[in-house]
Amino acid sequence: MLQLNRIRLANIKPFVFFSAIMILKIYLVWIAIFDGVPPWGPLLKEIPFVWVLFCLIEWFASKRKIGLYLTVNLIVTAVFFAAIMYHKYYGVMVTYHALEQVNQVTAVKNSVFSLLAPYYLLIFLDIVVIGFWLFRKKGAEKLKNLFNLKKASTGVIAVIFGISLLVCIFNIWPNRASMNEIKKAEQMGILNYETYTIFSSSKKEDLVDAKEITQAKVNQLKGITAPDEPNYFGVAEGKNLIIIQLESFQNFLIDLKVDGKEVTPNLNRLAKENIYFKHFYQMVGQGNTSDAEFVVNTSFYIPYNEAATQNYPSKDLPSLPKLLREQGYDTATFHTNVVEFWNRAELYDAIGFDKYYDQPFFGTEDTVFFGPSDEVLYKKTAEVLDKTQQSGQPFYSHVISMTAHHPYTTPPEKDKIVLPEQYQDNMVGDYLRAQSYADYALGEFVEDLQQKGLWDNSVIVIYGDHLGLPMYSLDKQGLALMQEIYGREYTYKDMINIPLILHIPGEAPAVKDNVGGQVDILPTVANLLGINLDQQLHFGEDLLNQTGYNLLPQRYYLPSGSFLNDEALFIPGAGYNDGTEHPLATDTPQQSLTTEGEFNRALELLRLSDSYVQQLPDREMPEE
Repeated sequence: MLQLNRIRLANIKPFVFFSAIMILKIYLVWIAIFDGVPPWGPLLKEIPFVWVLFCLIEWFASKRKIGLYLTVNLIVTAVFFAAIMYHKYYGVMVTYHALEQVNQVTAVKNSVFSLLAPYYLLIFLDIVVIGFWLFRKKGAEKLKNLFNLKKASTGVIAVIFGISLLVCIFNIWPNRASMNEIKKAEQMGILNYETYTIFSSSKKEDLVDAKEITQAKVNQLKGITAPDEPNYFGVAEGKNLIIIQLESFQNFLIDLKVDGKEVTPNLNRLAKENIYFKHFYQMVGQGNTSDAEFVVNTSFYIPYNEAATQNYPSKDLPSLPKLLREQGYDTATFHTNVVEFWNRAELYDAIGFDKYYDQPFFGTEDTVFFGPSDEVLYKKTAEVLDKTQQSGQPFYSHVISMTAHHPYTTPPEKDKIVLPEQYQDNMVGDYLRAQSYADYALGEFVEDLQQKGLWDNSVIVIYGDHLGLPMYSLDKQGLALMQEIYGREYTYKDMINIPLILHIPGEAPAVKDNVGGQVDILPTVANLLGINLDQQLHFGEDLLNQTGYNLLPQRYYLPSGSFLNDEALFIPGAGYNDGTEHPLATDTPQQSLTTEGEFNRALELLRLSDSYVQQLPDREMPEE
C-alpha cells in the first residue's frame, strides 16, 4: 500500500497548481457579485486572462518563476477581493479610479468590515498557507522542490498564450458598448473589464461646446416648460435658508411603526405639518454625503468616475451660496467631521461658502463614529444661527448630520426605541435604532429653532443624503425584514427613495406626488426666495411648479443609463432593449412606462453636465 507521506509531488507544475487555485477564487467572486452564475461562464471569461499572465512567466522567467507566480496570484486576488467589497458597498464594479479613495476607505473601515462575509476571506486562504510555509526554515527551498521548474515546452506555451489572448479579445470586443457596468463585467470577465477600463480611459472625452449648452436645451431634454409667472415666487423673499441633510435617511422611515411604535415621530410630524415630497430620489456617487452637498448646491450631476470633491474643486462653480451672497446673505456649512475628509475644504471654496464649521469648532464632546453626535451638531449650530440672526443679516446654513452613519453602531445609551427580537443584532435593526436617534436629535434642533425665533423666519429644507440599506449589502434576514416592512419585495426604486420636506413660513401643508431629485433643490429654493435663474445654468427644476413630469438620470449606485421619469425607474442591460423597469406606483404594469427616447435624453443630460462643468474657468487658488 502506497503511504501518503511517500507520494511525490515533484511533477506538479506551477502553471497547473496556480490555475487550480485561480479557478476556485473565480467561482467565489462570481457567486458573490453576479446573479445566476452559469457553470462554465466564469472559466471562459476569467481563466484565459490568467493564462496569458502565466504564459508570460513561463516564457521569460527562469530563476524567480515561483516568486512571479505568487506575485500574480496576490495581485489578482486583491483585484477580486476589491471587486467583492466595492460591489457590496456601492453596488457597482470597482475600477482603478477607486485608488483615489484609499484614504477615505480607511476612515470608513468599520463600514467596510461590517459588509465582510466570512467566506469572502477564503480567497486569501492559499496566500496565508503558502506565506506561513515560506517563513518557516527552508520553506522556500521546499516550495521549489514541490514543483518541476524546468522550462515548459515553448510550443505548448505559445499555443496556450495565443488561444487565451484571442479568447480575451473575443470577450472584450463585442461587449464594449454595454451600458450596465455589472453586465459588462459579467460579459467580459472581471479581469478583462478592469484592463479595458484602464485603456479606454485614455481616450479623450468628447465634450459638447460650452456655447451650445443652454438652459433652453436642458429644459427641452428634461421636458420642462417653465411658467411665465411661477407659483410661490418670492413668497419667502428675505427669509433665512436652513438646509438640513440627514445621513443615510430613506423615505420608508416616514410613518413607519415597528411593534406599534413610531421610529421617527419628529419627522412624521414635520411631514404632516409642511410640504412633503414622497417620490424624491438621491443623485449621489462614490462621494456619498459630499456628492449630495455638491448636487444640492450646484444643480449639476456628479461626474462619472470620481467624487465631485475629487473632480471639480478646481472649477469656479455657479452655486446656491454665490447666488445668495449676491442677495446679501451670510453663508456657512456645518459638519462635525474634519473638513479634509472627501476634500471638503476645496469643495466649499469652489462652491463659495463664506465659512465652514467642522470638528475643531464642535470639539470632541460626545463623539460617535466620525465626530461629535448630532445633538452636539444641532446645539452648537443653533447658537451660531441665533447670533447671525441678531446681526440682522439673512443667512444660508447647510447643516450635515452624521451620527446615523453606516454601520449604524450608535451606543445603546442613545437608543430612543426598543425593537422586537427579530430586529436585534442585524443591519436593519441597527439602522432603525440609529435613525430613531437621528430623529430625536433633529426634533431637539427644531424645538431650539422655534424657541430662538428662527423657525418662523426661515425656509427649512430637510432631505436624506443617500440610501442607508443597499439591497446588495443585506443578507437573507435583512431582505426578509425589509419585505415585512414594505409588505412586498424591497427593490431598487425603494433603495434610492429619500424624503424631502419643505417648511415655508405661512404656507399650508401638503403631500406632493410628483417626482424629484436632489438636483431640483436649488431651483425650488431660488423660486421661493425670489431669485431669478435666467443667467445660471441648472439641471434641476422647481418642484413647486412642476407640470407632473421629471427626468432624473442616475449614476453610480445604479448602472450608467439608469433614469427615473414620473412613472418608473429604468435600469439598462447591455442597452435599452434588455433593460428592466421598476414602476413607482405598481409592480405589475400593463405597458412600458419608459421609452428609448428618454433613455437617450438622460444620457445626453449627463453629457451636457459633464461638458459644462469641465469647461468652466478654473478658480483662483489661494496662495499658500
